[in-house]
Amino acid sequence: MVLELSRRDARRAAVRAQLLIRDRPVDALAVVRHLGLVQMDLTAHVAPNADLVLWSRLGSAYSPDVLDDLLESRAIVEHLGYLRPAEDIALFRAQMAAWPGVEPLSAWRRELEAWVEANRACRDAILTLLRSEGPLPAREIPDTCVVPWRSSGWTNSKNVQRMLDLMEQRGEVAVSSRENRERTWDLAPRVHPDGPTVPFEEAERERDRRRLAALGIARARVTFPPGEPNHVGEAGVEAVVEGVRGRWRVDPAALEGGFSGRTALLSPLDRLVFDRKRMAELFEFDYQLEMYKPAASRRWGYFALPVLHGDRLVGKVDAHRDAGAGVLRVAAVHWDEEPTGAMRGGVERELRSLAGLLEVELMLPSGWSSADD
Repeated sequence: MVLELSRRDARRAAVRAQLLIRDRPVDALAVVRHLGLVQMDLTAHVAPNADLVLWSRLGSAYSPDVLDDLLESRAIVEHLGYLRPAEDIALFRAQMAAWPGVEPLSAWRRELEAWVEANRACRDAILTLLRSEGPLPAREIPDTCVVPWRSSGWTNSKNVQRMLDLMEQRGEVAVSSRENRERTWDLAPRVHPDGPTVPFEEAERERDRRRLAALGIARARVTFPPGEPNHVGEAGVEAVVEGVRGRWRVDPAALEGGFSGRTALLSPLDRLVFDRKRMAELFEFDYQLEMYKPAASRRWGYFALPVLHGDRLVGKVDAHRDAGAGVLRVAAVHWDEEPTGAMRGGVERELRSLAGLLEVELMLPSGWSSADD
């Protein structure tokens, strides 16, 4: 059976699955377990991504200290640039063991394998050093690579950092903590919990199932940048969305019950909007992260926060935390449509909550009129 969904049905499935409805969750660890991951990006123009994602769900019940405690207790671990429930590492062990991947391997994967093999002595030296001295930041690990890392980007000649990244993929080392935003590394068994290795294909199916539970609706397969995929294989049931080409997979649980939405301010890296193609297809929302654009070319701001209202994305908030002045400065709210009083009031409430999270005063844009005026 193929389910037939309206765009509104699809949007609501996505919003429910991302825990952005009126009935807020109350536990940060439960949120991370449901979402499966939170991207570890430290851009602090407003706040680090993990804090924004968890605050968007939990509201005033969230404090960055909560996340710090979960990381310190190892209930959550950082793996491949994402914060994940520690128990989910079991779903990656087979993938680690199969590094550089299952056949057929791309030429790039073969090159990675050859580079690590050429620098086997460096890899062994890192393991020996961490065993006796770890955890350590990359800058305190000697570079004994005989073949330098070459790239056209920022990793060129960063041999130790690149080796650590690949050893993390192999399950040999792991991020132990961050000290002043810098990763410290240790042997993976000291960081990751003990547990079984879920067989590769079973782990892939379970990760697809959990990913769909967090997304609500997704494509079976998509072309997506490196990192956590946004496709779900054969998880859920097949669906079509009115006005959108192609087939989808939907989690039936995300379609159940009534819908009571609210206003939320989202990180640009939030999973509701991170897949821009999916966002455009389901929400018909025009958005790009503009931090890499020249200032004169930006339409909405350096790190504009998408505005969710109910089941629609309705605008962008250009805000910046000015730590020196102790202010969350809102330069503008760019509405995609004429805002209602509920929209304006919802955005203001969320901005005041965000200022509270950041422990600063809120400075609204000139001419701002709240819904209560």
